[in-house]
Amino acid sequence: MKSKEVTIELASGLEARPVAMLVQVASQYESRIYMEYANKKVNAKSIMGMMSLVLPVGEKVVVTADGTDEDTAIASIEKYLSAE
Repeated sequence: MKSKEVTIELASGLEARPVAMLVQVASQYESRIYMEYANKKVNAKSIMGMMSLVLPVGEKVVVTADGTDEDTAIASIEKYLSAE
C-alpha cells in the first residue's frame, strides 16, 4: 500500500466533468484507490463518493493505492490532478 499527498491544480477544481474523468483514470487500474480530504476517505472509482469530497483548486488530498499497479495508479492520478 502506498500513499501520496497531491495538490489539485485543475483550473476548475473537481466539479462534475473533472470528477468523471478522474474516476475513469482510477478505474483503469486493478489496485484499490482511495482519496482522503478533510477526514473523509472515499473510493476513487466511485463517482458519487468523489463528488461528495467537493475538492477546490489548491487543496491537498492524500491518494492511497493498494495492489499490483499501485505505483502507476498514483502517478496517473497525480498527473491528472496536476494538469492546468
